[in-house]
Amino acid sequence: TTEMITQEEAEIQISELDLLSSMFPYEDEFAVTDHLALAELKHYAEKESAEGLSSKVQFILNVKAEVPNGSMVEFSMACALPFKYPTVLPEITVRSSLLSRSQQIHLNSDLKTYLMQNCSGEPCMLSAREWVKDHAAAYIDKDLSSSSMPASGATQSEVTMFTRLWIYSHHIYNKQKRKNIIDWAKELSLSGFCMPGKPGVVCVEGLQSSCEEFWSRVRRLTWKRILIRHREDVSLEGGGHAEIQNQRKFSTLEEKCFDAHGARGNHMNLGQLYRFLEEKGCGDIFQMYFGVEGH
Repeated sequence: TTEMITQEEAEIQISELDLLSSMFPYEDEFAVTDHLALAELKHYAEKESAEGLSSKVQFILNVKAEVPNGSMVEFSMACALPFKYPTVLPEITVRSSLLSRSQQIHLNSDLKTYLMQNCSGEPCMLSAREWVKDHAAAYIDKDLSSSSMPASGATQSEVTMFTRLWIYSHHIYNKQKRKNIIDWAKELSLSGFCMPGKPGVVCVEGLQSSCEEFWSRVRRLTWKRILIRHREDVSLEGGGHAEIQNQRKFSTLEEKCFDAHGARGNHMNLGQLYRFLEEKGCGDIFQMYFGVEGH
């Protein structure tokens, strides 16, 4: 629980994050994905108030490593720092479009073993990153990198991850932003929905690279507060068009308005949102957004 985090732990986490951002200044190398959690952590470290730590800091570290045939492969490390880090090990999931499911599981379990043996109680994100840089490529089957890779290797690896992002914003009223959301989703072949008002909810789904491009554009606009509440990643065996369509829960991206009420007609009817999510087989998401069971 949050009460348990000490000020010292909070300070260690912040200084390690500062170190990472100074070593890896570019967004494609290191990016905090939950800015709210980081702001809360900093506030906590300064104020000594145990109030308000609602979620752990999450970030992505991308590492390029060389595979046996000399080409470079990108590994993405999705990281979360538990409140008690560094007393407790960080949560890290390493992914790459070239890893099969079993290779990915194997790699992640070996990384965890390495951290357990070498890093308990000490900040260890840099050692984890080094380990991935040195060892991850070995988990990609050697023959994958030469003979059995399809000729269109580049396009093949891009379409193998299907992603669904659930984005939460304090509010979405601005007509231009709403237009951007719809236009960008179309341009990037993403489906989903956007619920304007307060709170604002956006869901996009499609190729991982397209979802990430969409998110990087959206977050550059000015928001009172916006974050990814939840993200789903599914690796597709073939990654063909039919497989992608098969994963979609929404057919296009449309704006959904549920009986607005309130002085500005802006507070959406959350019961209707819940029923809409239920119909789409996403009812469990409601709780992640609003922290309550839907009705």
